[in-house]
Formats: sequence, C-alpha cells, structure tokens
Amino acid sequence: MNRLSPAQQAALQSTFGERLSLRAADRASHGRDESFYAPAEPDAVLFAESVEDVQALVAWCHAERVPLIPFGAGTSLEGHVLAVQGGISLDLMRLNRILRIDAEDLSCSVEPGVTREQLNAALRDQGLFFPIDPGANASLGGMAATRASGTNAVRYGTLRENVLGLHAVLPALGLIRAGSRAKKSSAGYDLARLLVGSEGTLGVITELTLKLHPLPEQVAAAAVQFPSVAAAVRTTIALVQSGVPIARCELLDVHAVRAVNAHDGLGLAEAPLLLLEFHGSASSVREQIETVQACAAEQGGLQFAWAETPEARSKLWRARHHAYWSALQSRPGCRCLTTDVCVPISRLAEAVETAVAAAEAAQQPHFIVGHVGDGNFHIGYLIDPARPEELARAEALAAQLVQLALALEGTCSGEHGVGLHKQGFLLQEAGAPAVAAMRAIKAALDPHGVMNPGKIFSRQG
Repeated sequence: MNRLSPAQQAALQSTFGERLSLRAADRASHGRDESFYAPAEPDAVLFAESVEDVQALVAWCHAERVPLIPFGAGTSLEGHVLAVQGGISLDLMRLNRILRIDAEDLSCSVEPGVTREQLNAALRDQGLFFPIDPGANASLGGMAATRASGTNAVRYGTLRENVLGLHAVLPALGLIRAGSRAKKSSAGYDLARLLVGSEGTLGVITELTLKLHPLPEQVAAAAVQFPSVAAAVRTTIALVQSGVPIARCELLDVHAVRAVNAHDGLGLAEAPLLLLEFHGSASSVREQIETVQACAAEQGGLQFAWAETPEARSKLWRARHHAYWSALQSRPGCRCLTTDVCVPISRLAEAVETAVAAAEAAQQPHFIVGHVGDGNFHIGYLIDPARPEELARAEALAAQLVQLALALEGTCSGEHGVGLHKQGFLLQEAGAPAVAAMRAIKAALDPHGVMNPGKIFSRQG
C-alpha cells in the first residue's frame, strides 16, 4: 500500500518529474536485497541525477517526516535497503561519474554510484588500483555506508582506512564536506569516519575521495588444500603472526569448494582450501611464497596449484567472489542466512571449528568462506523458505556463533554491518552507554529519524 498522500505525490512529481517513479516494478526491485528477509517495498523511487536532486529530496523528507532509504547496487546482506517503514528509495546509481584521478597523490574522487569494477577499469592504464573488493560489484557509496572490506583487507585495510574525505547531505544540516585529499588530519571531529559505516542512517554520501595504490610489480596466486578447516586456519594464524605481508588469504570449506567447482568449472580437489595472493617485487614475492609453503607443509597442506597468468588469477578470484551465489545454486530454491564475525587472529581457529561442529551436529546445510587473514569469516546457512524450522535452526546457530565471537573479544560483524539482523548484538557488544551515544548522534544529525529508519538500533536498545 502506498503511504504517500496524493498531495505528497504531486509535490514530488512536480519537483522531480520522470526521475520519480511510482511504478510497481521499480518499487519491487528496490524493496529487496541479498538478505533472507522478505521484501519491503518503498512507496516511490527517486533516480537521482545530481547532488541537487539529493539535497532536494533529503530536505523534503525531513520537512514531511517521510522515510528515505539510500539505495546503491542492492547487494547488502543484512536488509539495509529494505523500506521497512515505507518512504522513498533514493537510487544513486546514476551518480556514477569518476570526478578526478590524482595519480601523483594516489587519490581519486568519485560519485557514489561508481562501482569498484568501473573505478579499477579507469585506473588500470595509470598503473593504479583501488583494493577494496567485496564479492559483489557493489557501488562505492554503498561500500562506504557499510564500511566494506573484502579479500584484500589483510594487506590494504577496509573502506575506513581508504577514505580520505567525503561529501554528504544531512537532514538537519544540508550538504557538508568531511576530510580532504590530505593523507591525515587532526582538525576537529572525524566526520568522514563517522559517516563511513553509518548504513545510511545519518545522511546520504554524494562524493568520496579515496586512496589509491600502485599496481604491484609482481603478483602470484595459489590454491592449497588442507586435510581440515582447522589446519587451514592454523596456517593462516602462523602466517599473520610471522608478519608475512600476504595480499589475500581466503578460506573456502569443502562445501564452498564443491559449489564453486560446479558453478565455475574449476576442478579443485574437494577439500578445505586457502586461496592466497602475493604482491611486491620479484624477490619479496619469492620470500613470501617460501614462508607460506613452509607454514602450509607443517599443517599438512598439499601441493600448491599456481595461477601464473592474469587470466588464471582472474578465474580463481572470480570463483571466490561467486561463492555465495554458487552455494545458493547448490540447493535449488533455497535462501541463505549469512552471518559474519571477526575475532582476534589468535582465536580464529576456535571460532571456525566451533561454527563447523555446531552446523554439522545440527545437520544444517552450510558453507564457510572467509577473509581469514584478518580474522573475519562468513558462514552461510542454506534454508528451505517453505520450512520455518530450518530458519529457526539457522538463526539459533548464527546467534550461537555471534555469542562466541563476542566471548572471544571479537565483533558481531566484520563487514556486513548491523542492518536489521544484528541490532540486539550491537547492544550486547557495545553496551548501553555506547549505543545511547550513537542514538544521540543520530538524533542530532537526523532529528526526525527519516534516514533509513529501523536499521542499526533495535526498538528496545
């Protein structure tokens, strides 16, 4: 049911013309994401084509007390873009210009609808790249809003470490600029870091200034199988504690390997797997490889399978990025309840082994993938949506894993964010005073609560 009054619809159409859509198909496509939640459609969709469009809509929603949900590529996994209270979905994908590339300063400025693949295609000829790579070809605005990371985070960090500055439109204040092109600053509150990870609940990001990195002189990638997930994780812990500057260190359990084999035709042995990548000079890459081979051999790692050409490396990492969708296809008609946790690297083996044992004891179909080089892993529970008992079982398993991560002094989410799913865990992790401080910031910047309402904070917390 459309909750906008005829007068509100008329006002919006007068301001935005054909950029505002009330069509059922547009509302439906903006009322779902990659999470297991049921769709929740907005009352209208605005396809913004300028910062002025964003400013006008934010001001209108603030004045009219109408919810506003920023929308990028729609690839979130925690219900971030669902219009749970109705309102306007603000589609930012037409704001997709690369505004500036400063090769000398290793930085660039982009609009929020630029995707990571689009940016890297534009950078390739300049010998640069942007390293943050969540599995989907997500928009950079959405990646910033959820503080995304990905397979390169072990070496290059997350979005938080790679945002120099941004522009954003806030309901109570309008357009602001936070940060600059300088690599560091001690001038006032760090508003850029506040907005990175705010999940669209404080304002709408309209421009990002990002750090870039030189393409490495040499890149080598390999896959190595292990007799158990525990052995693969112990190898990872040894590598990190030894200070090996690996660029990527990704874990796939046997279920994930089986799924990507079927989806991408890799032909990998069906055993727990580490996918590794090394960046640097020829000599440093060789030293990294020797150390990794020795650590893997101590844990029973099998022969390395090298991806020696760019095409082979691309195929390997494309399969890793497809793991989520590959797993979905392994059980036709299923939905996936995913949870990601991050723990101190010394506690990673305990967390992963416990998650595996619990899922297997419950006979719950599942798969594990993880950016284990930084202590972050994901477990996806494949559930039949027609069987409520499977959802309840998966929810219980996910909750147990998050409780374990918190007990191990980790976090309830390493990169997916809070969204709808982890609100209670945020309260448990941060504590009531810290959540009260977050709510106070929200009230100051969004006093009428129109920005992506229902996300991050539980009604009880």
